[in-house]
Amino acid sequence: MSFAVWALVIGALLITVALSGSLLKRLPLSTAMLYLAAGYGLGPAGWGLMAPDPLSQPVILERMSEVAVLISLFAAGLKLGVPLSDRRWHLPIRLAFVSMALTVTFIAIIGVLGLGLSFGAAVLLGAILAPTDPVLASDVQVEEASDRDRLRFGLTGEGSLNDGTAFPFALLGLGLLGLHDLGTNGWHWIAVDVLWGIAGGLSVGGGLGTLIGKLVVYLRIHHKEAVGLDEFLALGLIALAYGVALLSHAYGFLAVFAAGLALQRVKGQPEENSLPAVLPHPMDNKKALEALATDPEHASAYMMHAVRGFNAQLERIGELTVVLVVGAMLPFTAIPASAAWFIPLLFVVIRPISIWLGLIGAHVSRDQHILISWFGIRGIGSIYYLMYAIHHGLPRPLAEQTIALTLATVVVSIVVHGISVTPLMNLYSKRKARRVR
Repeated sequence: MSFAVWALVIGALLITVALSGSLLKRLPLSTAMLYLAAGYGLGPAGWGLMAPDPLSQPVILERMSEVAVLISLFAAGLKLGVPLSDRRWHLPIRLAFVSMALTVTFIAIIGVLGLGLSFGAAVLLGAILAPTDPVLASDVQVEEASDRDRLRFGLTGEGSLNDGTAFPFALLGLGLLGLHDLGTNGWHWIAVDVLWGIAGGLSVGGGLGTLIGKLVVYLRIHHKEAVGLDEFLALGLIALAYGVALLSHAYGFLAVFAAGLALQRVKGQPEENSLPAVLPHPMDNKKALEALATDPEHASAYMMHAVRGFNAQLERIGELTVVLVVGAMLPFTAIPASAAWFIPLLFVVIRPISIWLGLIGAHVSRDQHILISWFGIRGIGSIYYLMYAIHHGLPRPLAEQTIALTLATVVVSIVVHGISVTPLMNLYSKRKARRVR
């Protein structure tokens, strides 16, 4: 298809999203639902402009979803304004470790008993579908570093951490299928894939985020150097943290999230709201922006403002790209009859039970507990793990079954969570406001 047609379609879609953005926030709809429908229309079932076959193009699809997840994880780290040592992290850590492990376990049991999968395949399916999504869950996440709402903070932290903490289970599933080395008696999996992978990823990312952030602020304040190109700073830190983590055999997803979190913590006394309410545009007053960027009282806050703004735009583009592809992939798979009972079981039984068990004794309100149980949004992270497994040699019959269940789960999640997020979050905000009075 000609480039002109592609330009016409993508241009029309982007302008439609831009013009309807505020309207969608008021309606029980999400931009992901719009992208999904557009992708289906652009795929083989519609105009045939794109044909992303998950079985023949797993590497391309893996890289595409990988980049989208990385950008979203970095953005989430930039939004969360407290270090991992803060007690507010108790909630998302329990969600990302305990509840997610329970979700993998329950899915594995259902996979063996109800879907007829081998134990390794069932564990792999659990690892693919257990992590919640940091990309599509933006409507229930914190919007700025000062947001301390336990619901939003918990869901944001969970989605950020469990894209990394699901990796050991994915490797365990692949290992049980003979596609990954678990070591004698599983020692390699425990020592490297679990302990070092998680601890190393967080350490590498946290160290690099702190180092780069402090270096930039120091150069700006004391030498009037390293001013501008904050976009390069964001992309460079994402790539650096990810590359170092992978070369160290640690989890790059956790490293990128930790890098964003550490960069957000690199600030002196001022918070970001210490910046002027209206910042001059670079084209209008470049000198005024440089003065803010090198001012000791505003340098760190300005750096964060610039990096967050750029990364937020990248995150939206990543969401658009991957969800379009998900919509276009749908004709390549036949949704199995088992999806009719498996998906409701996942959303209304497995997720709530896993949350209840994982949060026993946690200080959350009834409303927060219910909404955390419901908003286990599946999306681009699951697509990445699916493509990762196929790329690493998943047998074709098993790959076809896993593709079908994963795509069906993601599509249902985009629709049902997209419809419910606006009314439920509005109701939650109103009830919370009444309690505060």
